[in-house]
Amino acid sequence: MSTDKITFLTNWHATPYHIPLYLAQSKGYFNDEGLKVAILEPNDPSDVTEIIGSGKVDMGFKAMIHTLAAKARNFPVTSIGSLLDEPFTGVVYLKDSGITTDFRSLKGKKIGYVGEFGKIQIDELTKHYGMTVDDYTAVRCGMNVSKAIIRGEIDAGIGLENVQMVELEEWLASQGRPKSDVQMLRIDELAQLGCCCFCSILYIANDAFLAAHPDKVAAFMRAVKRATDDVLANPAAMLEEYIDLKPIMGSPVNRKIFERSYAYLSRDLKNVRRDWDKVTRYGKRLGVLDEAFVPNYTNAFLSWSLDSDSADPVGDQKRMAALQKEVAVEGGYKRLEIETVA
Repeated sequence: MSTDKITFLTNWHATPYHIPLYLAQSKGYFNDEGLKVAILEPNDPSDVTEIIGSGKVDMGFKAMIHTLAAKARNFPVTSIGSLLDEPFTGVVYLKDSGITTDFRSLKGKKIGYVGEFGKIQIDELTKHYGMTVDDYTAVRCGMNVSKAIIRGEIDAGIGLENVQMVELEEWLASQGRPKSDVQMLRIDELAQLGCCCFCSILYIANDAFLAAHPDKVAAFMRAVKRATDDVLANPAAMLEEYIDLKPIMGSPVNRKIFERSYAYLSRDLKNVRRDWDKVTRYGKRLGVLDEAFVPNYTNAFLSWSLDSDSADPVGDQKRMAALQKEVAVEGGYKRLEIETVA
C-alpha cells in the first residue's frame, strides 16, 4: 500500500506559530498546487528528526540545532526553509527563585530542559562560568517547562521568549503578580554566539523524499509562502481563521503567543547562511558536530526572490528585544524593518 499524500510532522502539538502550515491546508493552497498533505502532531518532540530521517514521514518542523545534530547522527534530513527566524531562547525563571542575571546563581538549582541538547548547552555553559555539571540538577521536562516551574518541580528551564515566557507571564497575572517577575538568561548572550539562530524553526525534509519529489517540495513551499504572506499582511484576520480551524488558538495565552511570534515569522522563508555558519560552529564547540561537518540546508526549493542579508544582525537582535518588550506590554502586531546589505 502507498499514498500520494505528503506527510508532515510538526515539532509539537499545534501552536500559534504553526499558522502558515494550517492555513495553507484550510485555505486550499496545497490543493491549488495539486498537493494532498497530511499534518501530524508528535507525542514527543524528540522523535521528530528520527521519524523524518527514517523516511516514515516526508517533512516536518524542527529547530536548527536539532536539524544539524540529526544529520550528525546519520539521519538524512535537510532544511528547505525557515518558519521562525531567531526566536530568543534561554533559561527562564521567576524572580523569587533566587536566580539572578549571574549565571552562577544557577548553582544548586533544578534546571528543566526539553531534549538532550538543552542539557548539553547548559553543561557547556557551566564549564564556561567555572562550574561543573554536578553544580546543578538537570530535569528533562519535554515541552512542559512552564508547568514544571509553576508546580515548583524545577527552579528554571530552557524556553522561548514567545512561548514559555508568555505562559508564565499569564500565570503570574492570574496570581495577581507582575508579569515582569519572569526573566530570561538568553543562551546566545551567555555563550557569546552573536545570534539566537540555533532555535530558528525550520521546514525540514527527508533527503530521499527531496530527491524523488523535487516538484512536490517546491509546490509545498509555494503554498506555505502564500499563507505566510497572508499572515504578515493581515495577522488579526488570519488568526481568526486559524481559531475557526483550531479553537484552542483562541485562548488568551495562545493569542498572546501569536502576537509574540509574529515578529519572528520569516518573510521569505530562506535559510540564512550566516546563521547556519554560526550554529555549525556552535555545534562543533558543543561536541555535537565533528570538525568536517557540512551544514544540511538548501534554498533550492524557494522559487521567489529572496531578501538580502541584514546589514546589522547584532543591532537587529537588540531592536528585536526592545520591540518584543513593547508587544509584551501593549500587545498588537509589530515587525522590524531590516536594513539589508546593498
